[in-house]
Amino acid sequence: MYAVCLRYARHQLEAQDLMQEGFIRVFDKLGGFRMDGSLEGWVRRIMVTTCINHYRRKAFQNEKFGLENVPDGPVEPLAIDNLGQAELMKLIEGLPDGYRMVFNLFAIEGFDHAEIADMLGFGESTSRSQLAKARRMLQQRLGAHIVNEHERKASH
Repeated sequence: MYAVCLRYARHQLEAQDLMQEGFIRVFDKLGGFRMDGSLEGWVRRIMVTTCINHYRRKAFQNEKFGLENVPDGPVEPLAIDNLGQAELMKLIEGLPDGYRMVFNLFAIEGFDHAEIADMLGFGESTSRSQLAKARRMLQQRLGAHIVNEHERKASH
């Protein structure tokens, strides 16, 4: 569950706080677990909801980061093959809070835009926009990461 919280947090201490708050909620609601699905899935849902509620209070919805200069072109397919899981998670962690939240909910947790909009308290179009901006920013960072790796390997 720490890994789940870490995807939504800005740093490790915040992830630890979110995880602790999430487990407090798990223990408070344990009597309500109906044994319909897996305990892990139920706990994960509470952790995600805890993280979302934390960021809803911080009102990240109005982020603007000058993405008009980010290229819309695709990233080389080999780029992702050469990227380790830790490196990819680091790139995702570097996204602004709102982008990271929507990206995690859509791409990792599997929620649709209507569910995300309902959870975060804004419209579906905002969810789609945040996801598009997150993807563009990740593409830009993937491109920069590949160039840096290529230059590093060439210098050795």
